[in-house]
Amino acid sequence: MVGTNIIQNLQGAEFTFSVLKILILGAISFIVAILATPFLTHFLYKHKLWKKTGREKSIDGKEMPVFKKFHAEQEVKTPRLGGILIWTIPPILAVIFFLLTEFNGTFIQKLNFLSRSQTWLPLFAMVSASIVGLIDDLLQVRGKGKYIGGGLSLKYRLASVFLIGLIGGWWFYSKLGWTGLHLPGNGNLLIGAWYIPFFVLVMMAVYSGGVIDGMDGLAGSSFSTIFGAYAIIALFRGQIDIAAFCAVVAGALLAFLWFNIPPARFYMGESGTMGLCTALTVVAFLTDSVLVLPIIGILLVVEAGSVILQQLSKKFLKRKIFLASPIHYHFEAKGWPHYKITMRFWVIGLIAAIIGIAIRLLG
Repeated sequence: MVGTNIIQNLQGAEFTFSVLKILILGAISFIVAILATPFLTHFLYKHKLWKKTGREKSIDGKEMPVFKKFHAEQEVKTPRLGGILIWTIPPILAVIFFLLTEFNGTFIQKLNFLSRSQTWLPLFAMVSASIVGLIDDLLQVRGKGKYIGGGLSLKYRLASVFLIGLIGGWWFYSKLGWTGLHLPGNGNLLIGAWYIPFFVLVMMAVYSGGVIDGMDGLAGSSFSTIFGAYAIIALFRGQIDIAAFCAVVAGALLAFLWFNIPPARFYMGESGTMGLCTALTVVAFLTDSVLVLPIIGILLVVEAGSVILQQLSKKFLKRKIFLASPIHYHFEAKGWPHYKITMRFWVIGLIAAIIGIAIRLLG
């Protein structure tokens, strides 16, 4: 009986420390990002890293009267590349705390969250995709590239995400031996080699949800909630380093959000959304929680779905379903203030995340 109590106390202490590790790293990430932002924004404004003209056409090459009414002028003289703040903080902190592991026996040593089995893959996905996004952002601010208004064409960005997804899917299937998906309440669904194309499909779908980055504060609040949800799931699965990684990303996102609320000091850009979407996909698979991703990331689903439905309706029915897409522009066109849209979307995303966590943990 005494031995059992000791084991339980040790397990309780270990869980408590795990929670502290996650919270401390998230707080450190937020503080570092907050302190770094003035230097980043100074650099962005000094070199005028913004699009020289507002967006003129949609992805299908058509005019966007509704968007231009609310946002065309706003885009000018507000820098892009704010995503740099989000995707550089996690690898920097990971390397710093990894190097500090030489201080054996200290509390700092235990804050290391760089591990081959848990965080190498999401860090690789985030950094590699963000570099592609950075190239796109730089081309946009210089007005170069074949895409509308400058930047990499959509097919090149999709091809990059596809390639990263293909590498990730192959790694999970061939190197890690993953062949199934967790069905909450029903065990595992074995899909064999179909795991690879399914991985790619999910990553492409999540990336399409990146269109949520179109209104001040919306993307930052949405992604911070999603990564916070997966930090909780990873914690209860015992994947502490993944949970810490998610907390670090969420901390950087909250710092970004601090400066992105209206009037925004900078925009996230592709360097942020591409890295976040690919890293989120990897985290969802690593925590074996990909089937609750559409619930936790309901805002990404709705945003991407609204664009797809709008394009299909315009092509086949010759009319619009929404006044504008993604759907947050529809509500703006209906007269909703941007702060009301952002807050209501955030509330919906938060409730959906709680439901998704509950379903996964009950499963």
